[in-house]
Amino acid sequence: MFVLRSILLVVLLAGCAAANRPLQLLSTAELQYPEQALNEGVQGSVVVVYDVEMTGRVANLRVLESEPEGVFNQAALDYVRSWRFNPPMVDGEPVAAPGRRSTITFRLGNSDEYDRY
Repeated sequence: MFVLRSILLVVLLAGCAAANRPLQLLSTAELQYPEQALNEGVQGSVVVVYDVEMTGRVANLRVLESEPEGVFNQAALDYVRSWRFNPPMVDGEPVAAPGRRSTITFRLGNSDEYDRY
């Protein structure tokens, strides 16, 4: 009888762990460095705010700030729009994750971090 109760307790605890889960990034496209900025040696960053829907898609995406202004905005928006998430789970149900904020940084160097348009 003791063994049966232990197995039941383990199964119940495992179910509780799966009922709640934080937001998880599943996939993303390659970040593309704008050709003109690349040719001119311009670096910068863009801060974007967005919501993650219950489906895991990005919604209500907008630029909060950018430096230099306007140079990398479209590339940053395209990049974040490509993100797919595993939405958070609360009590076993997917929920939206509003008000997310990310900084996308564009730096030149000797890496293959970026795709060209």
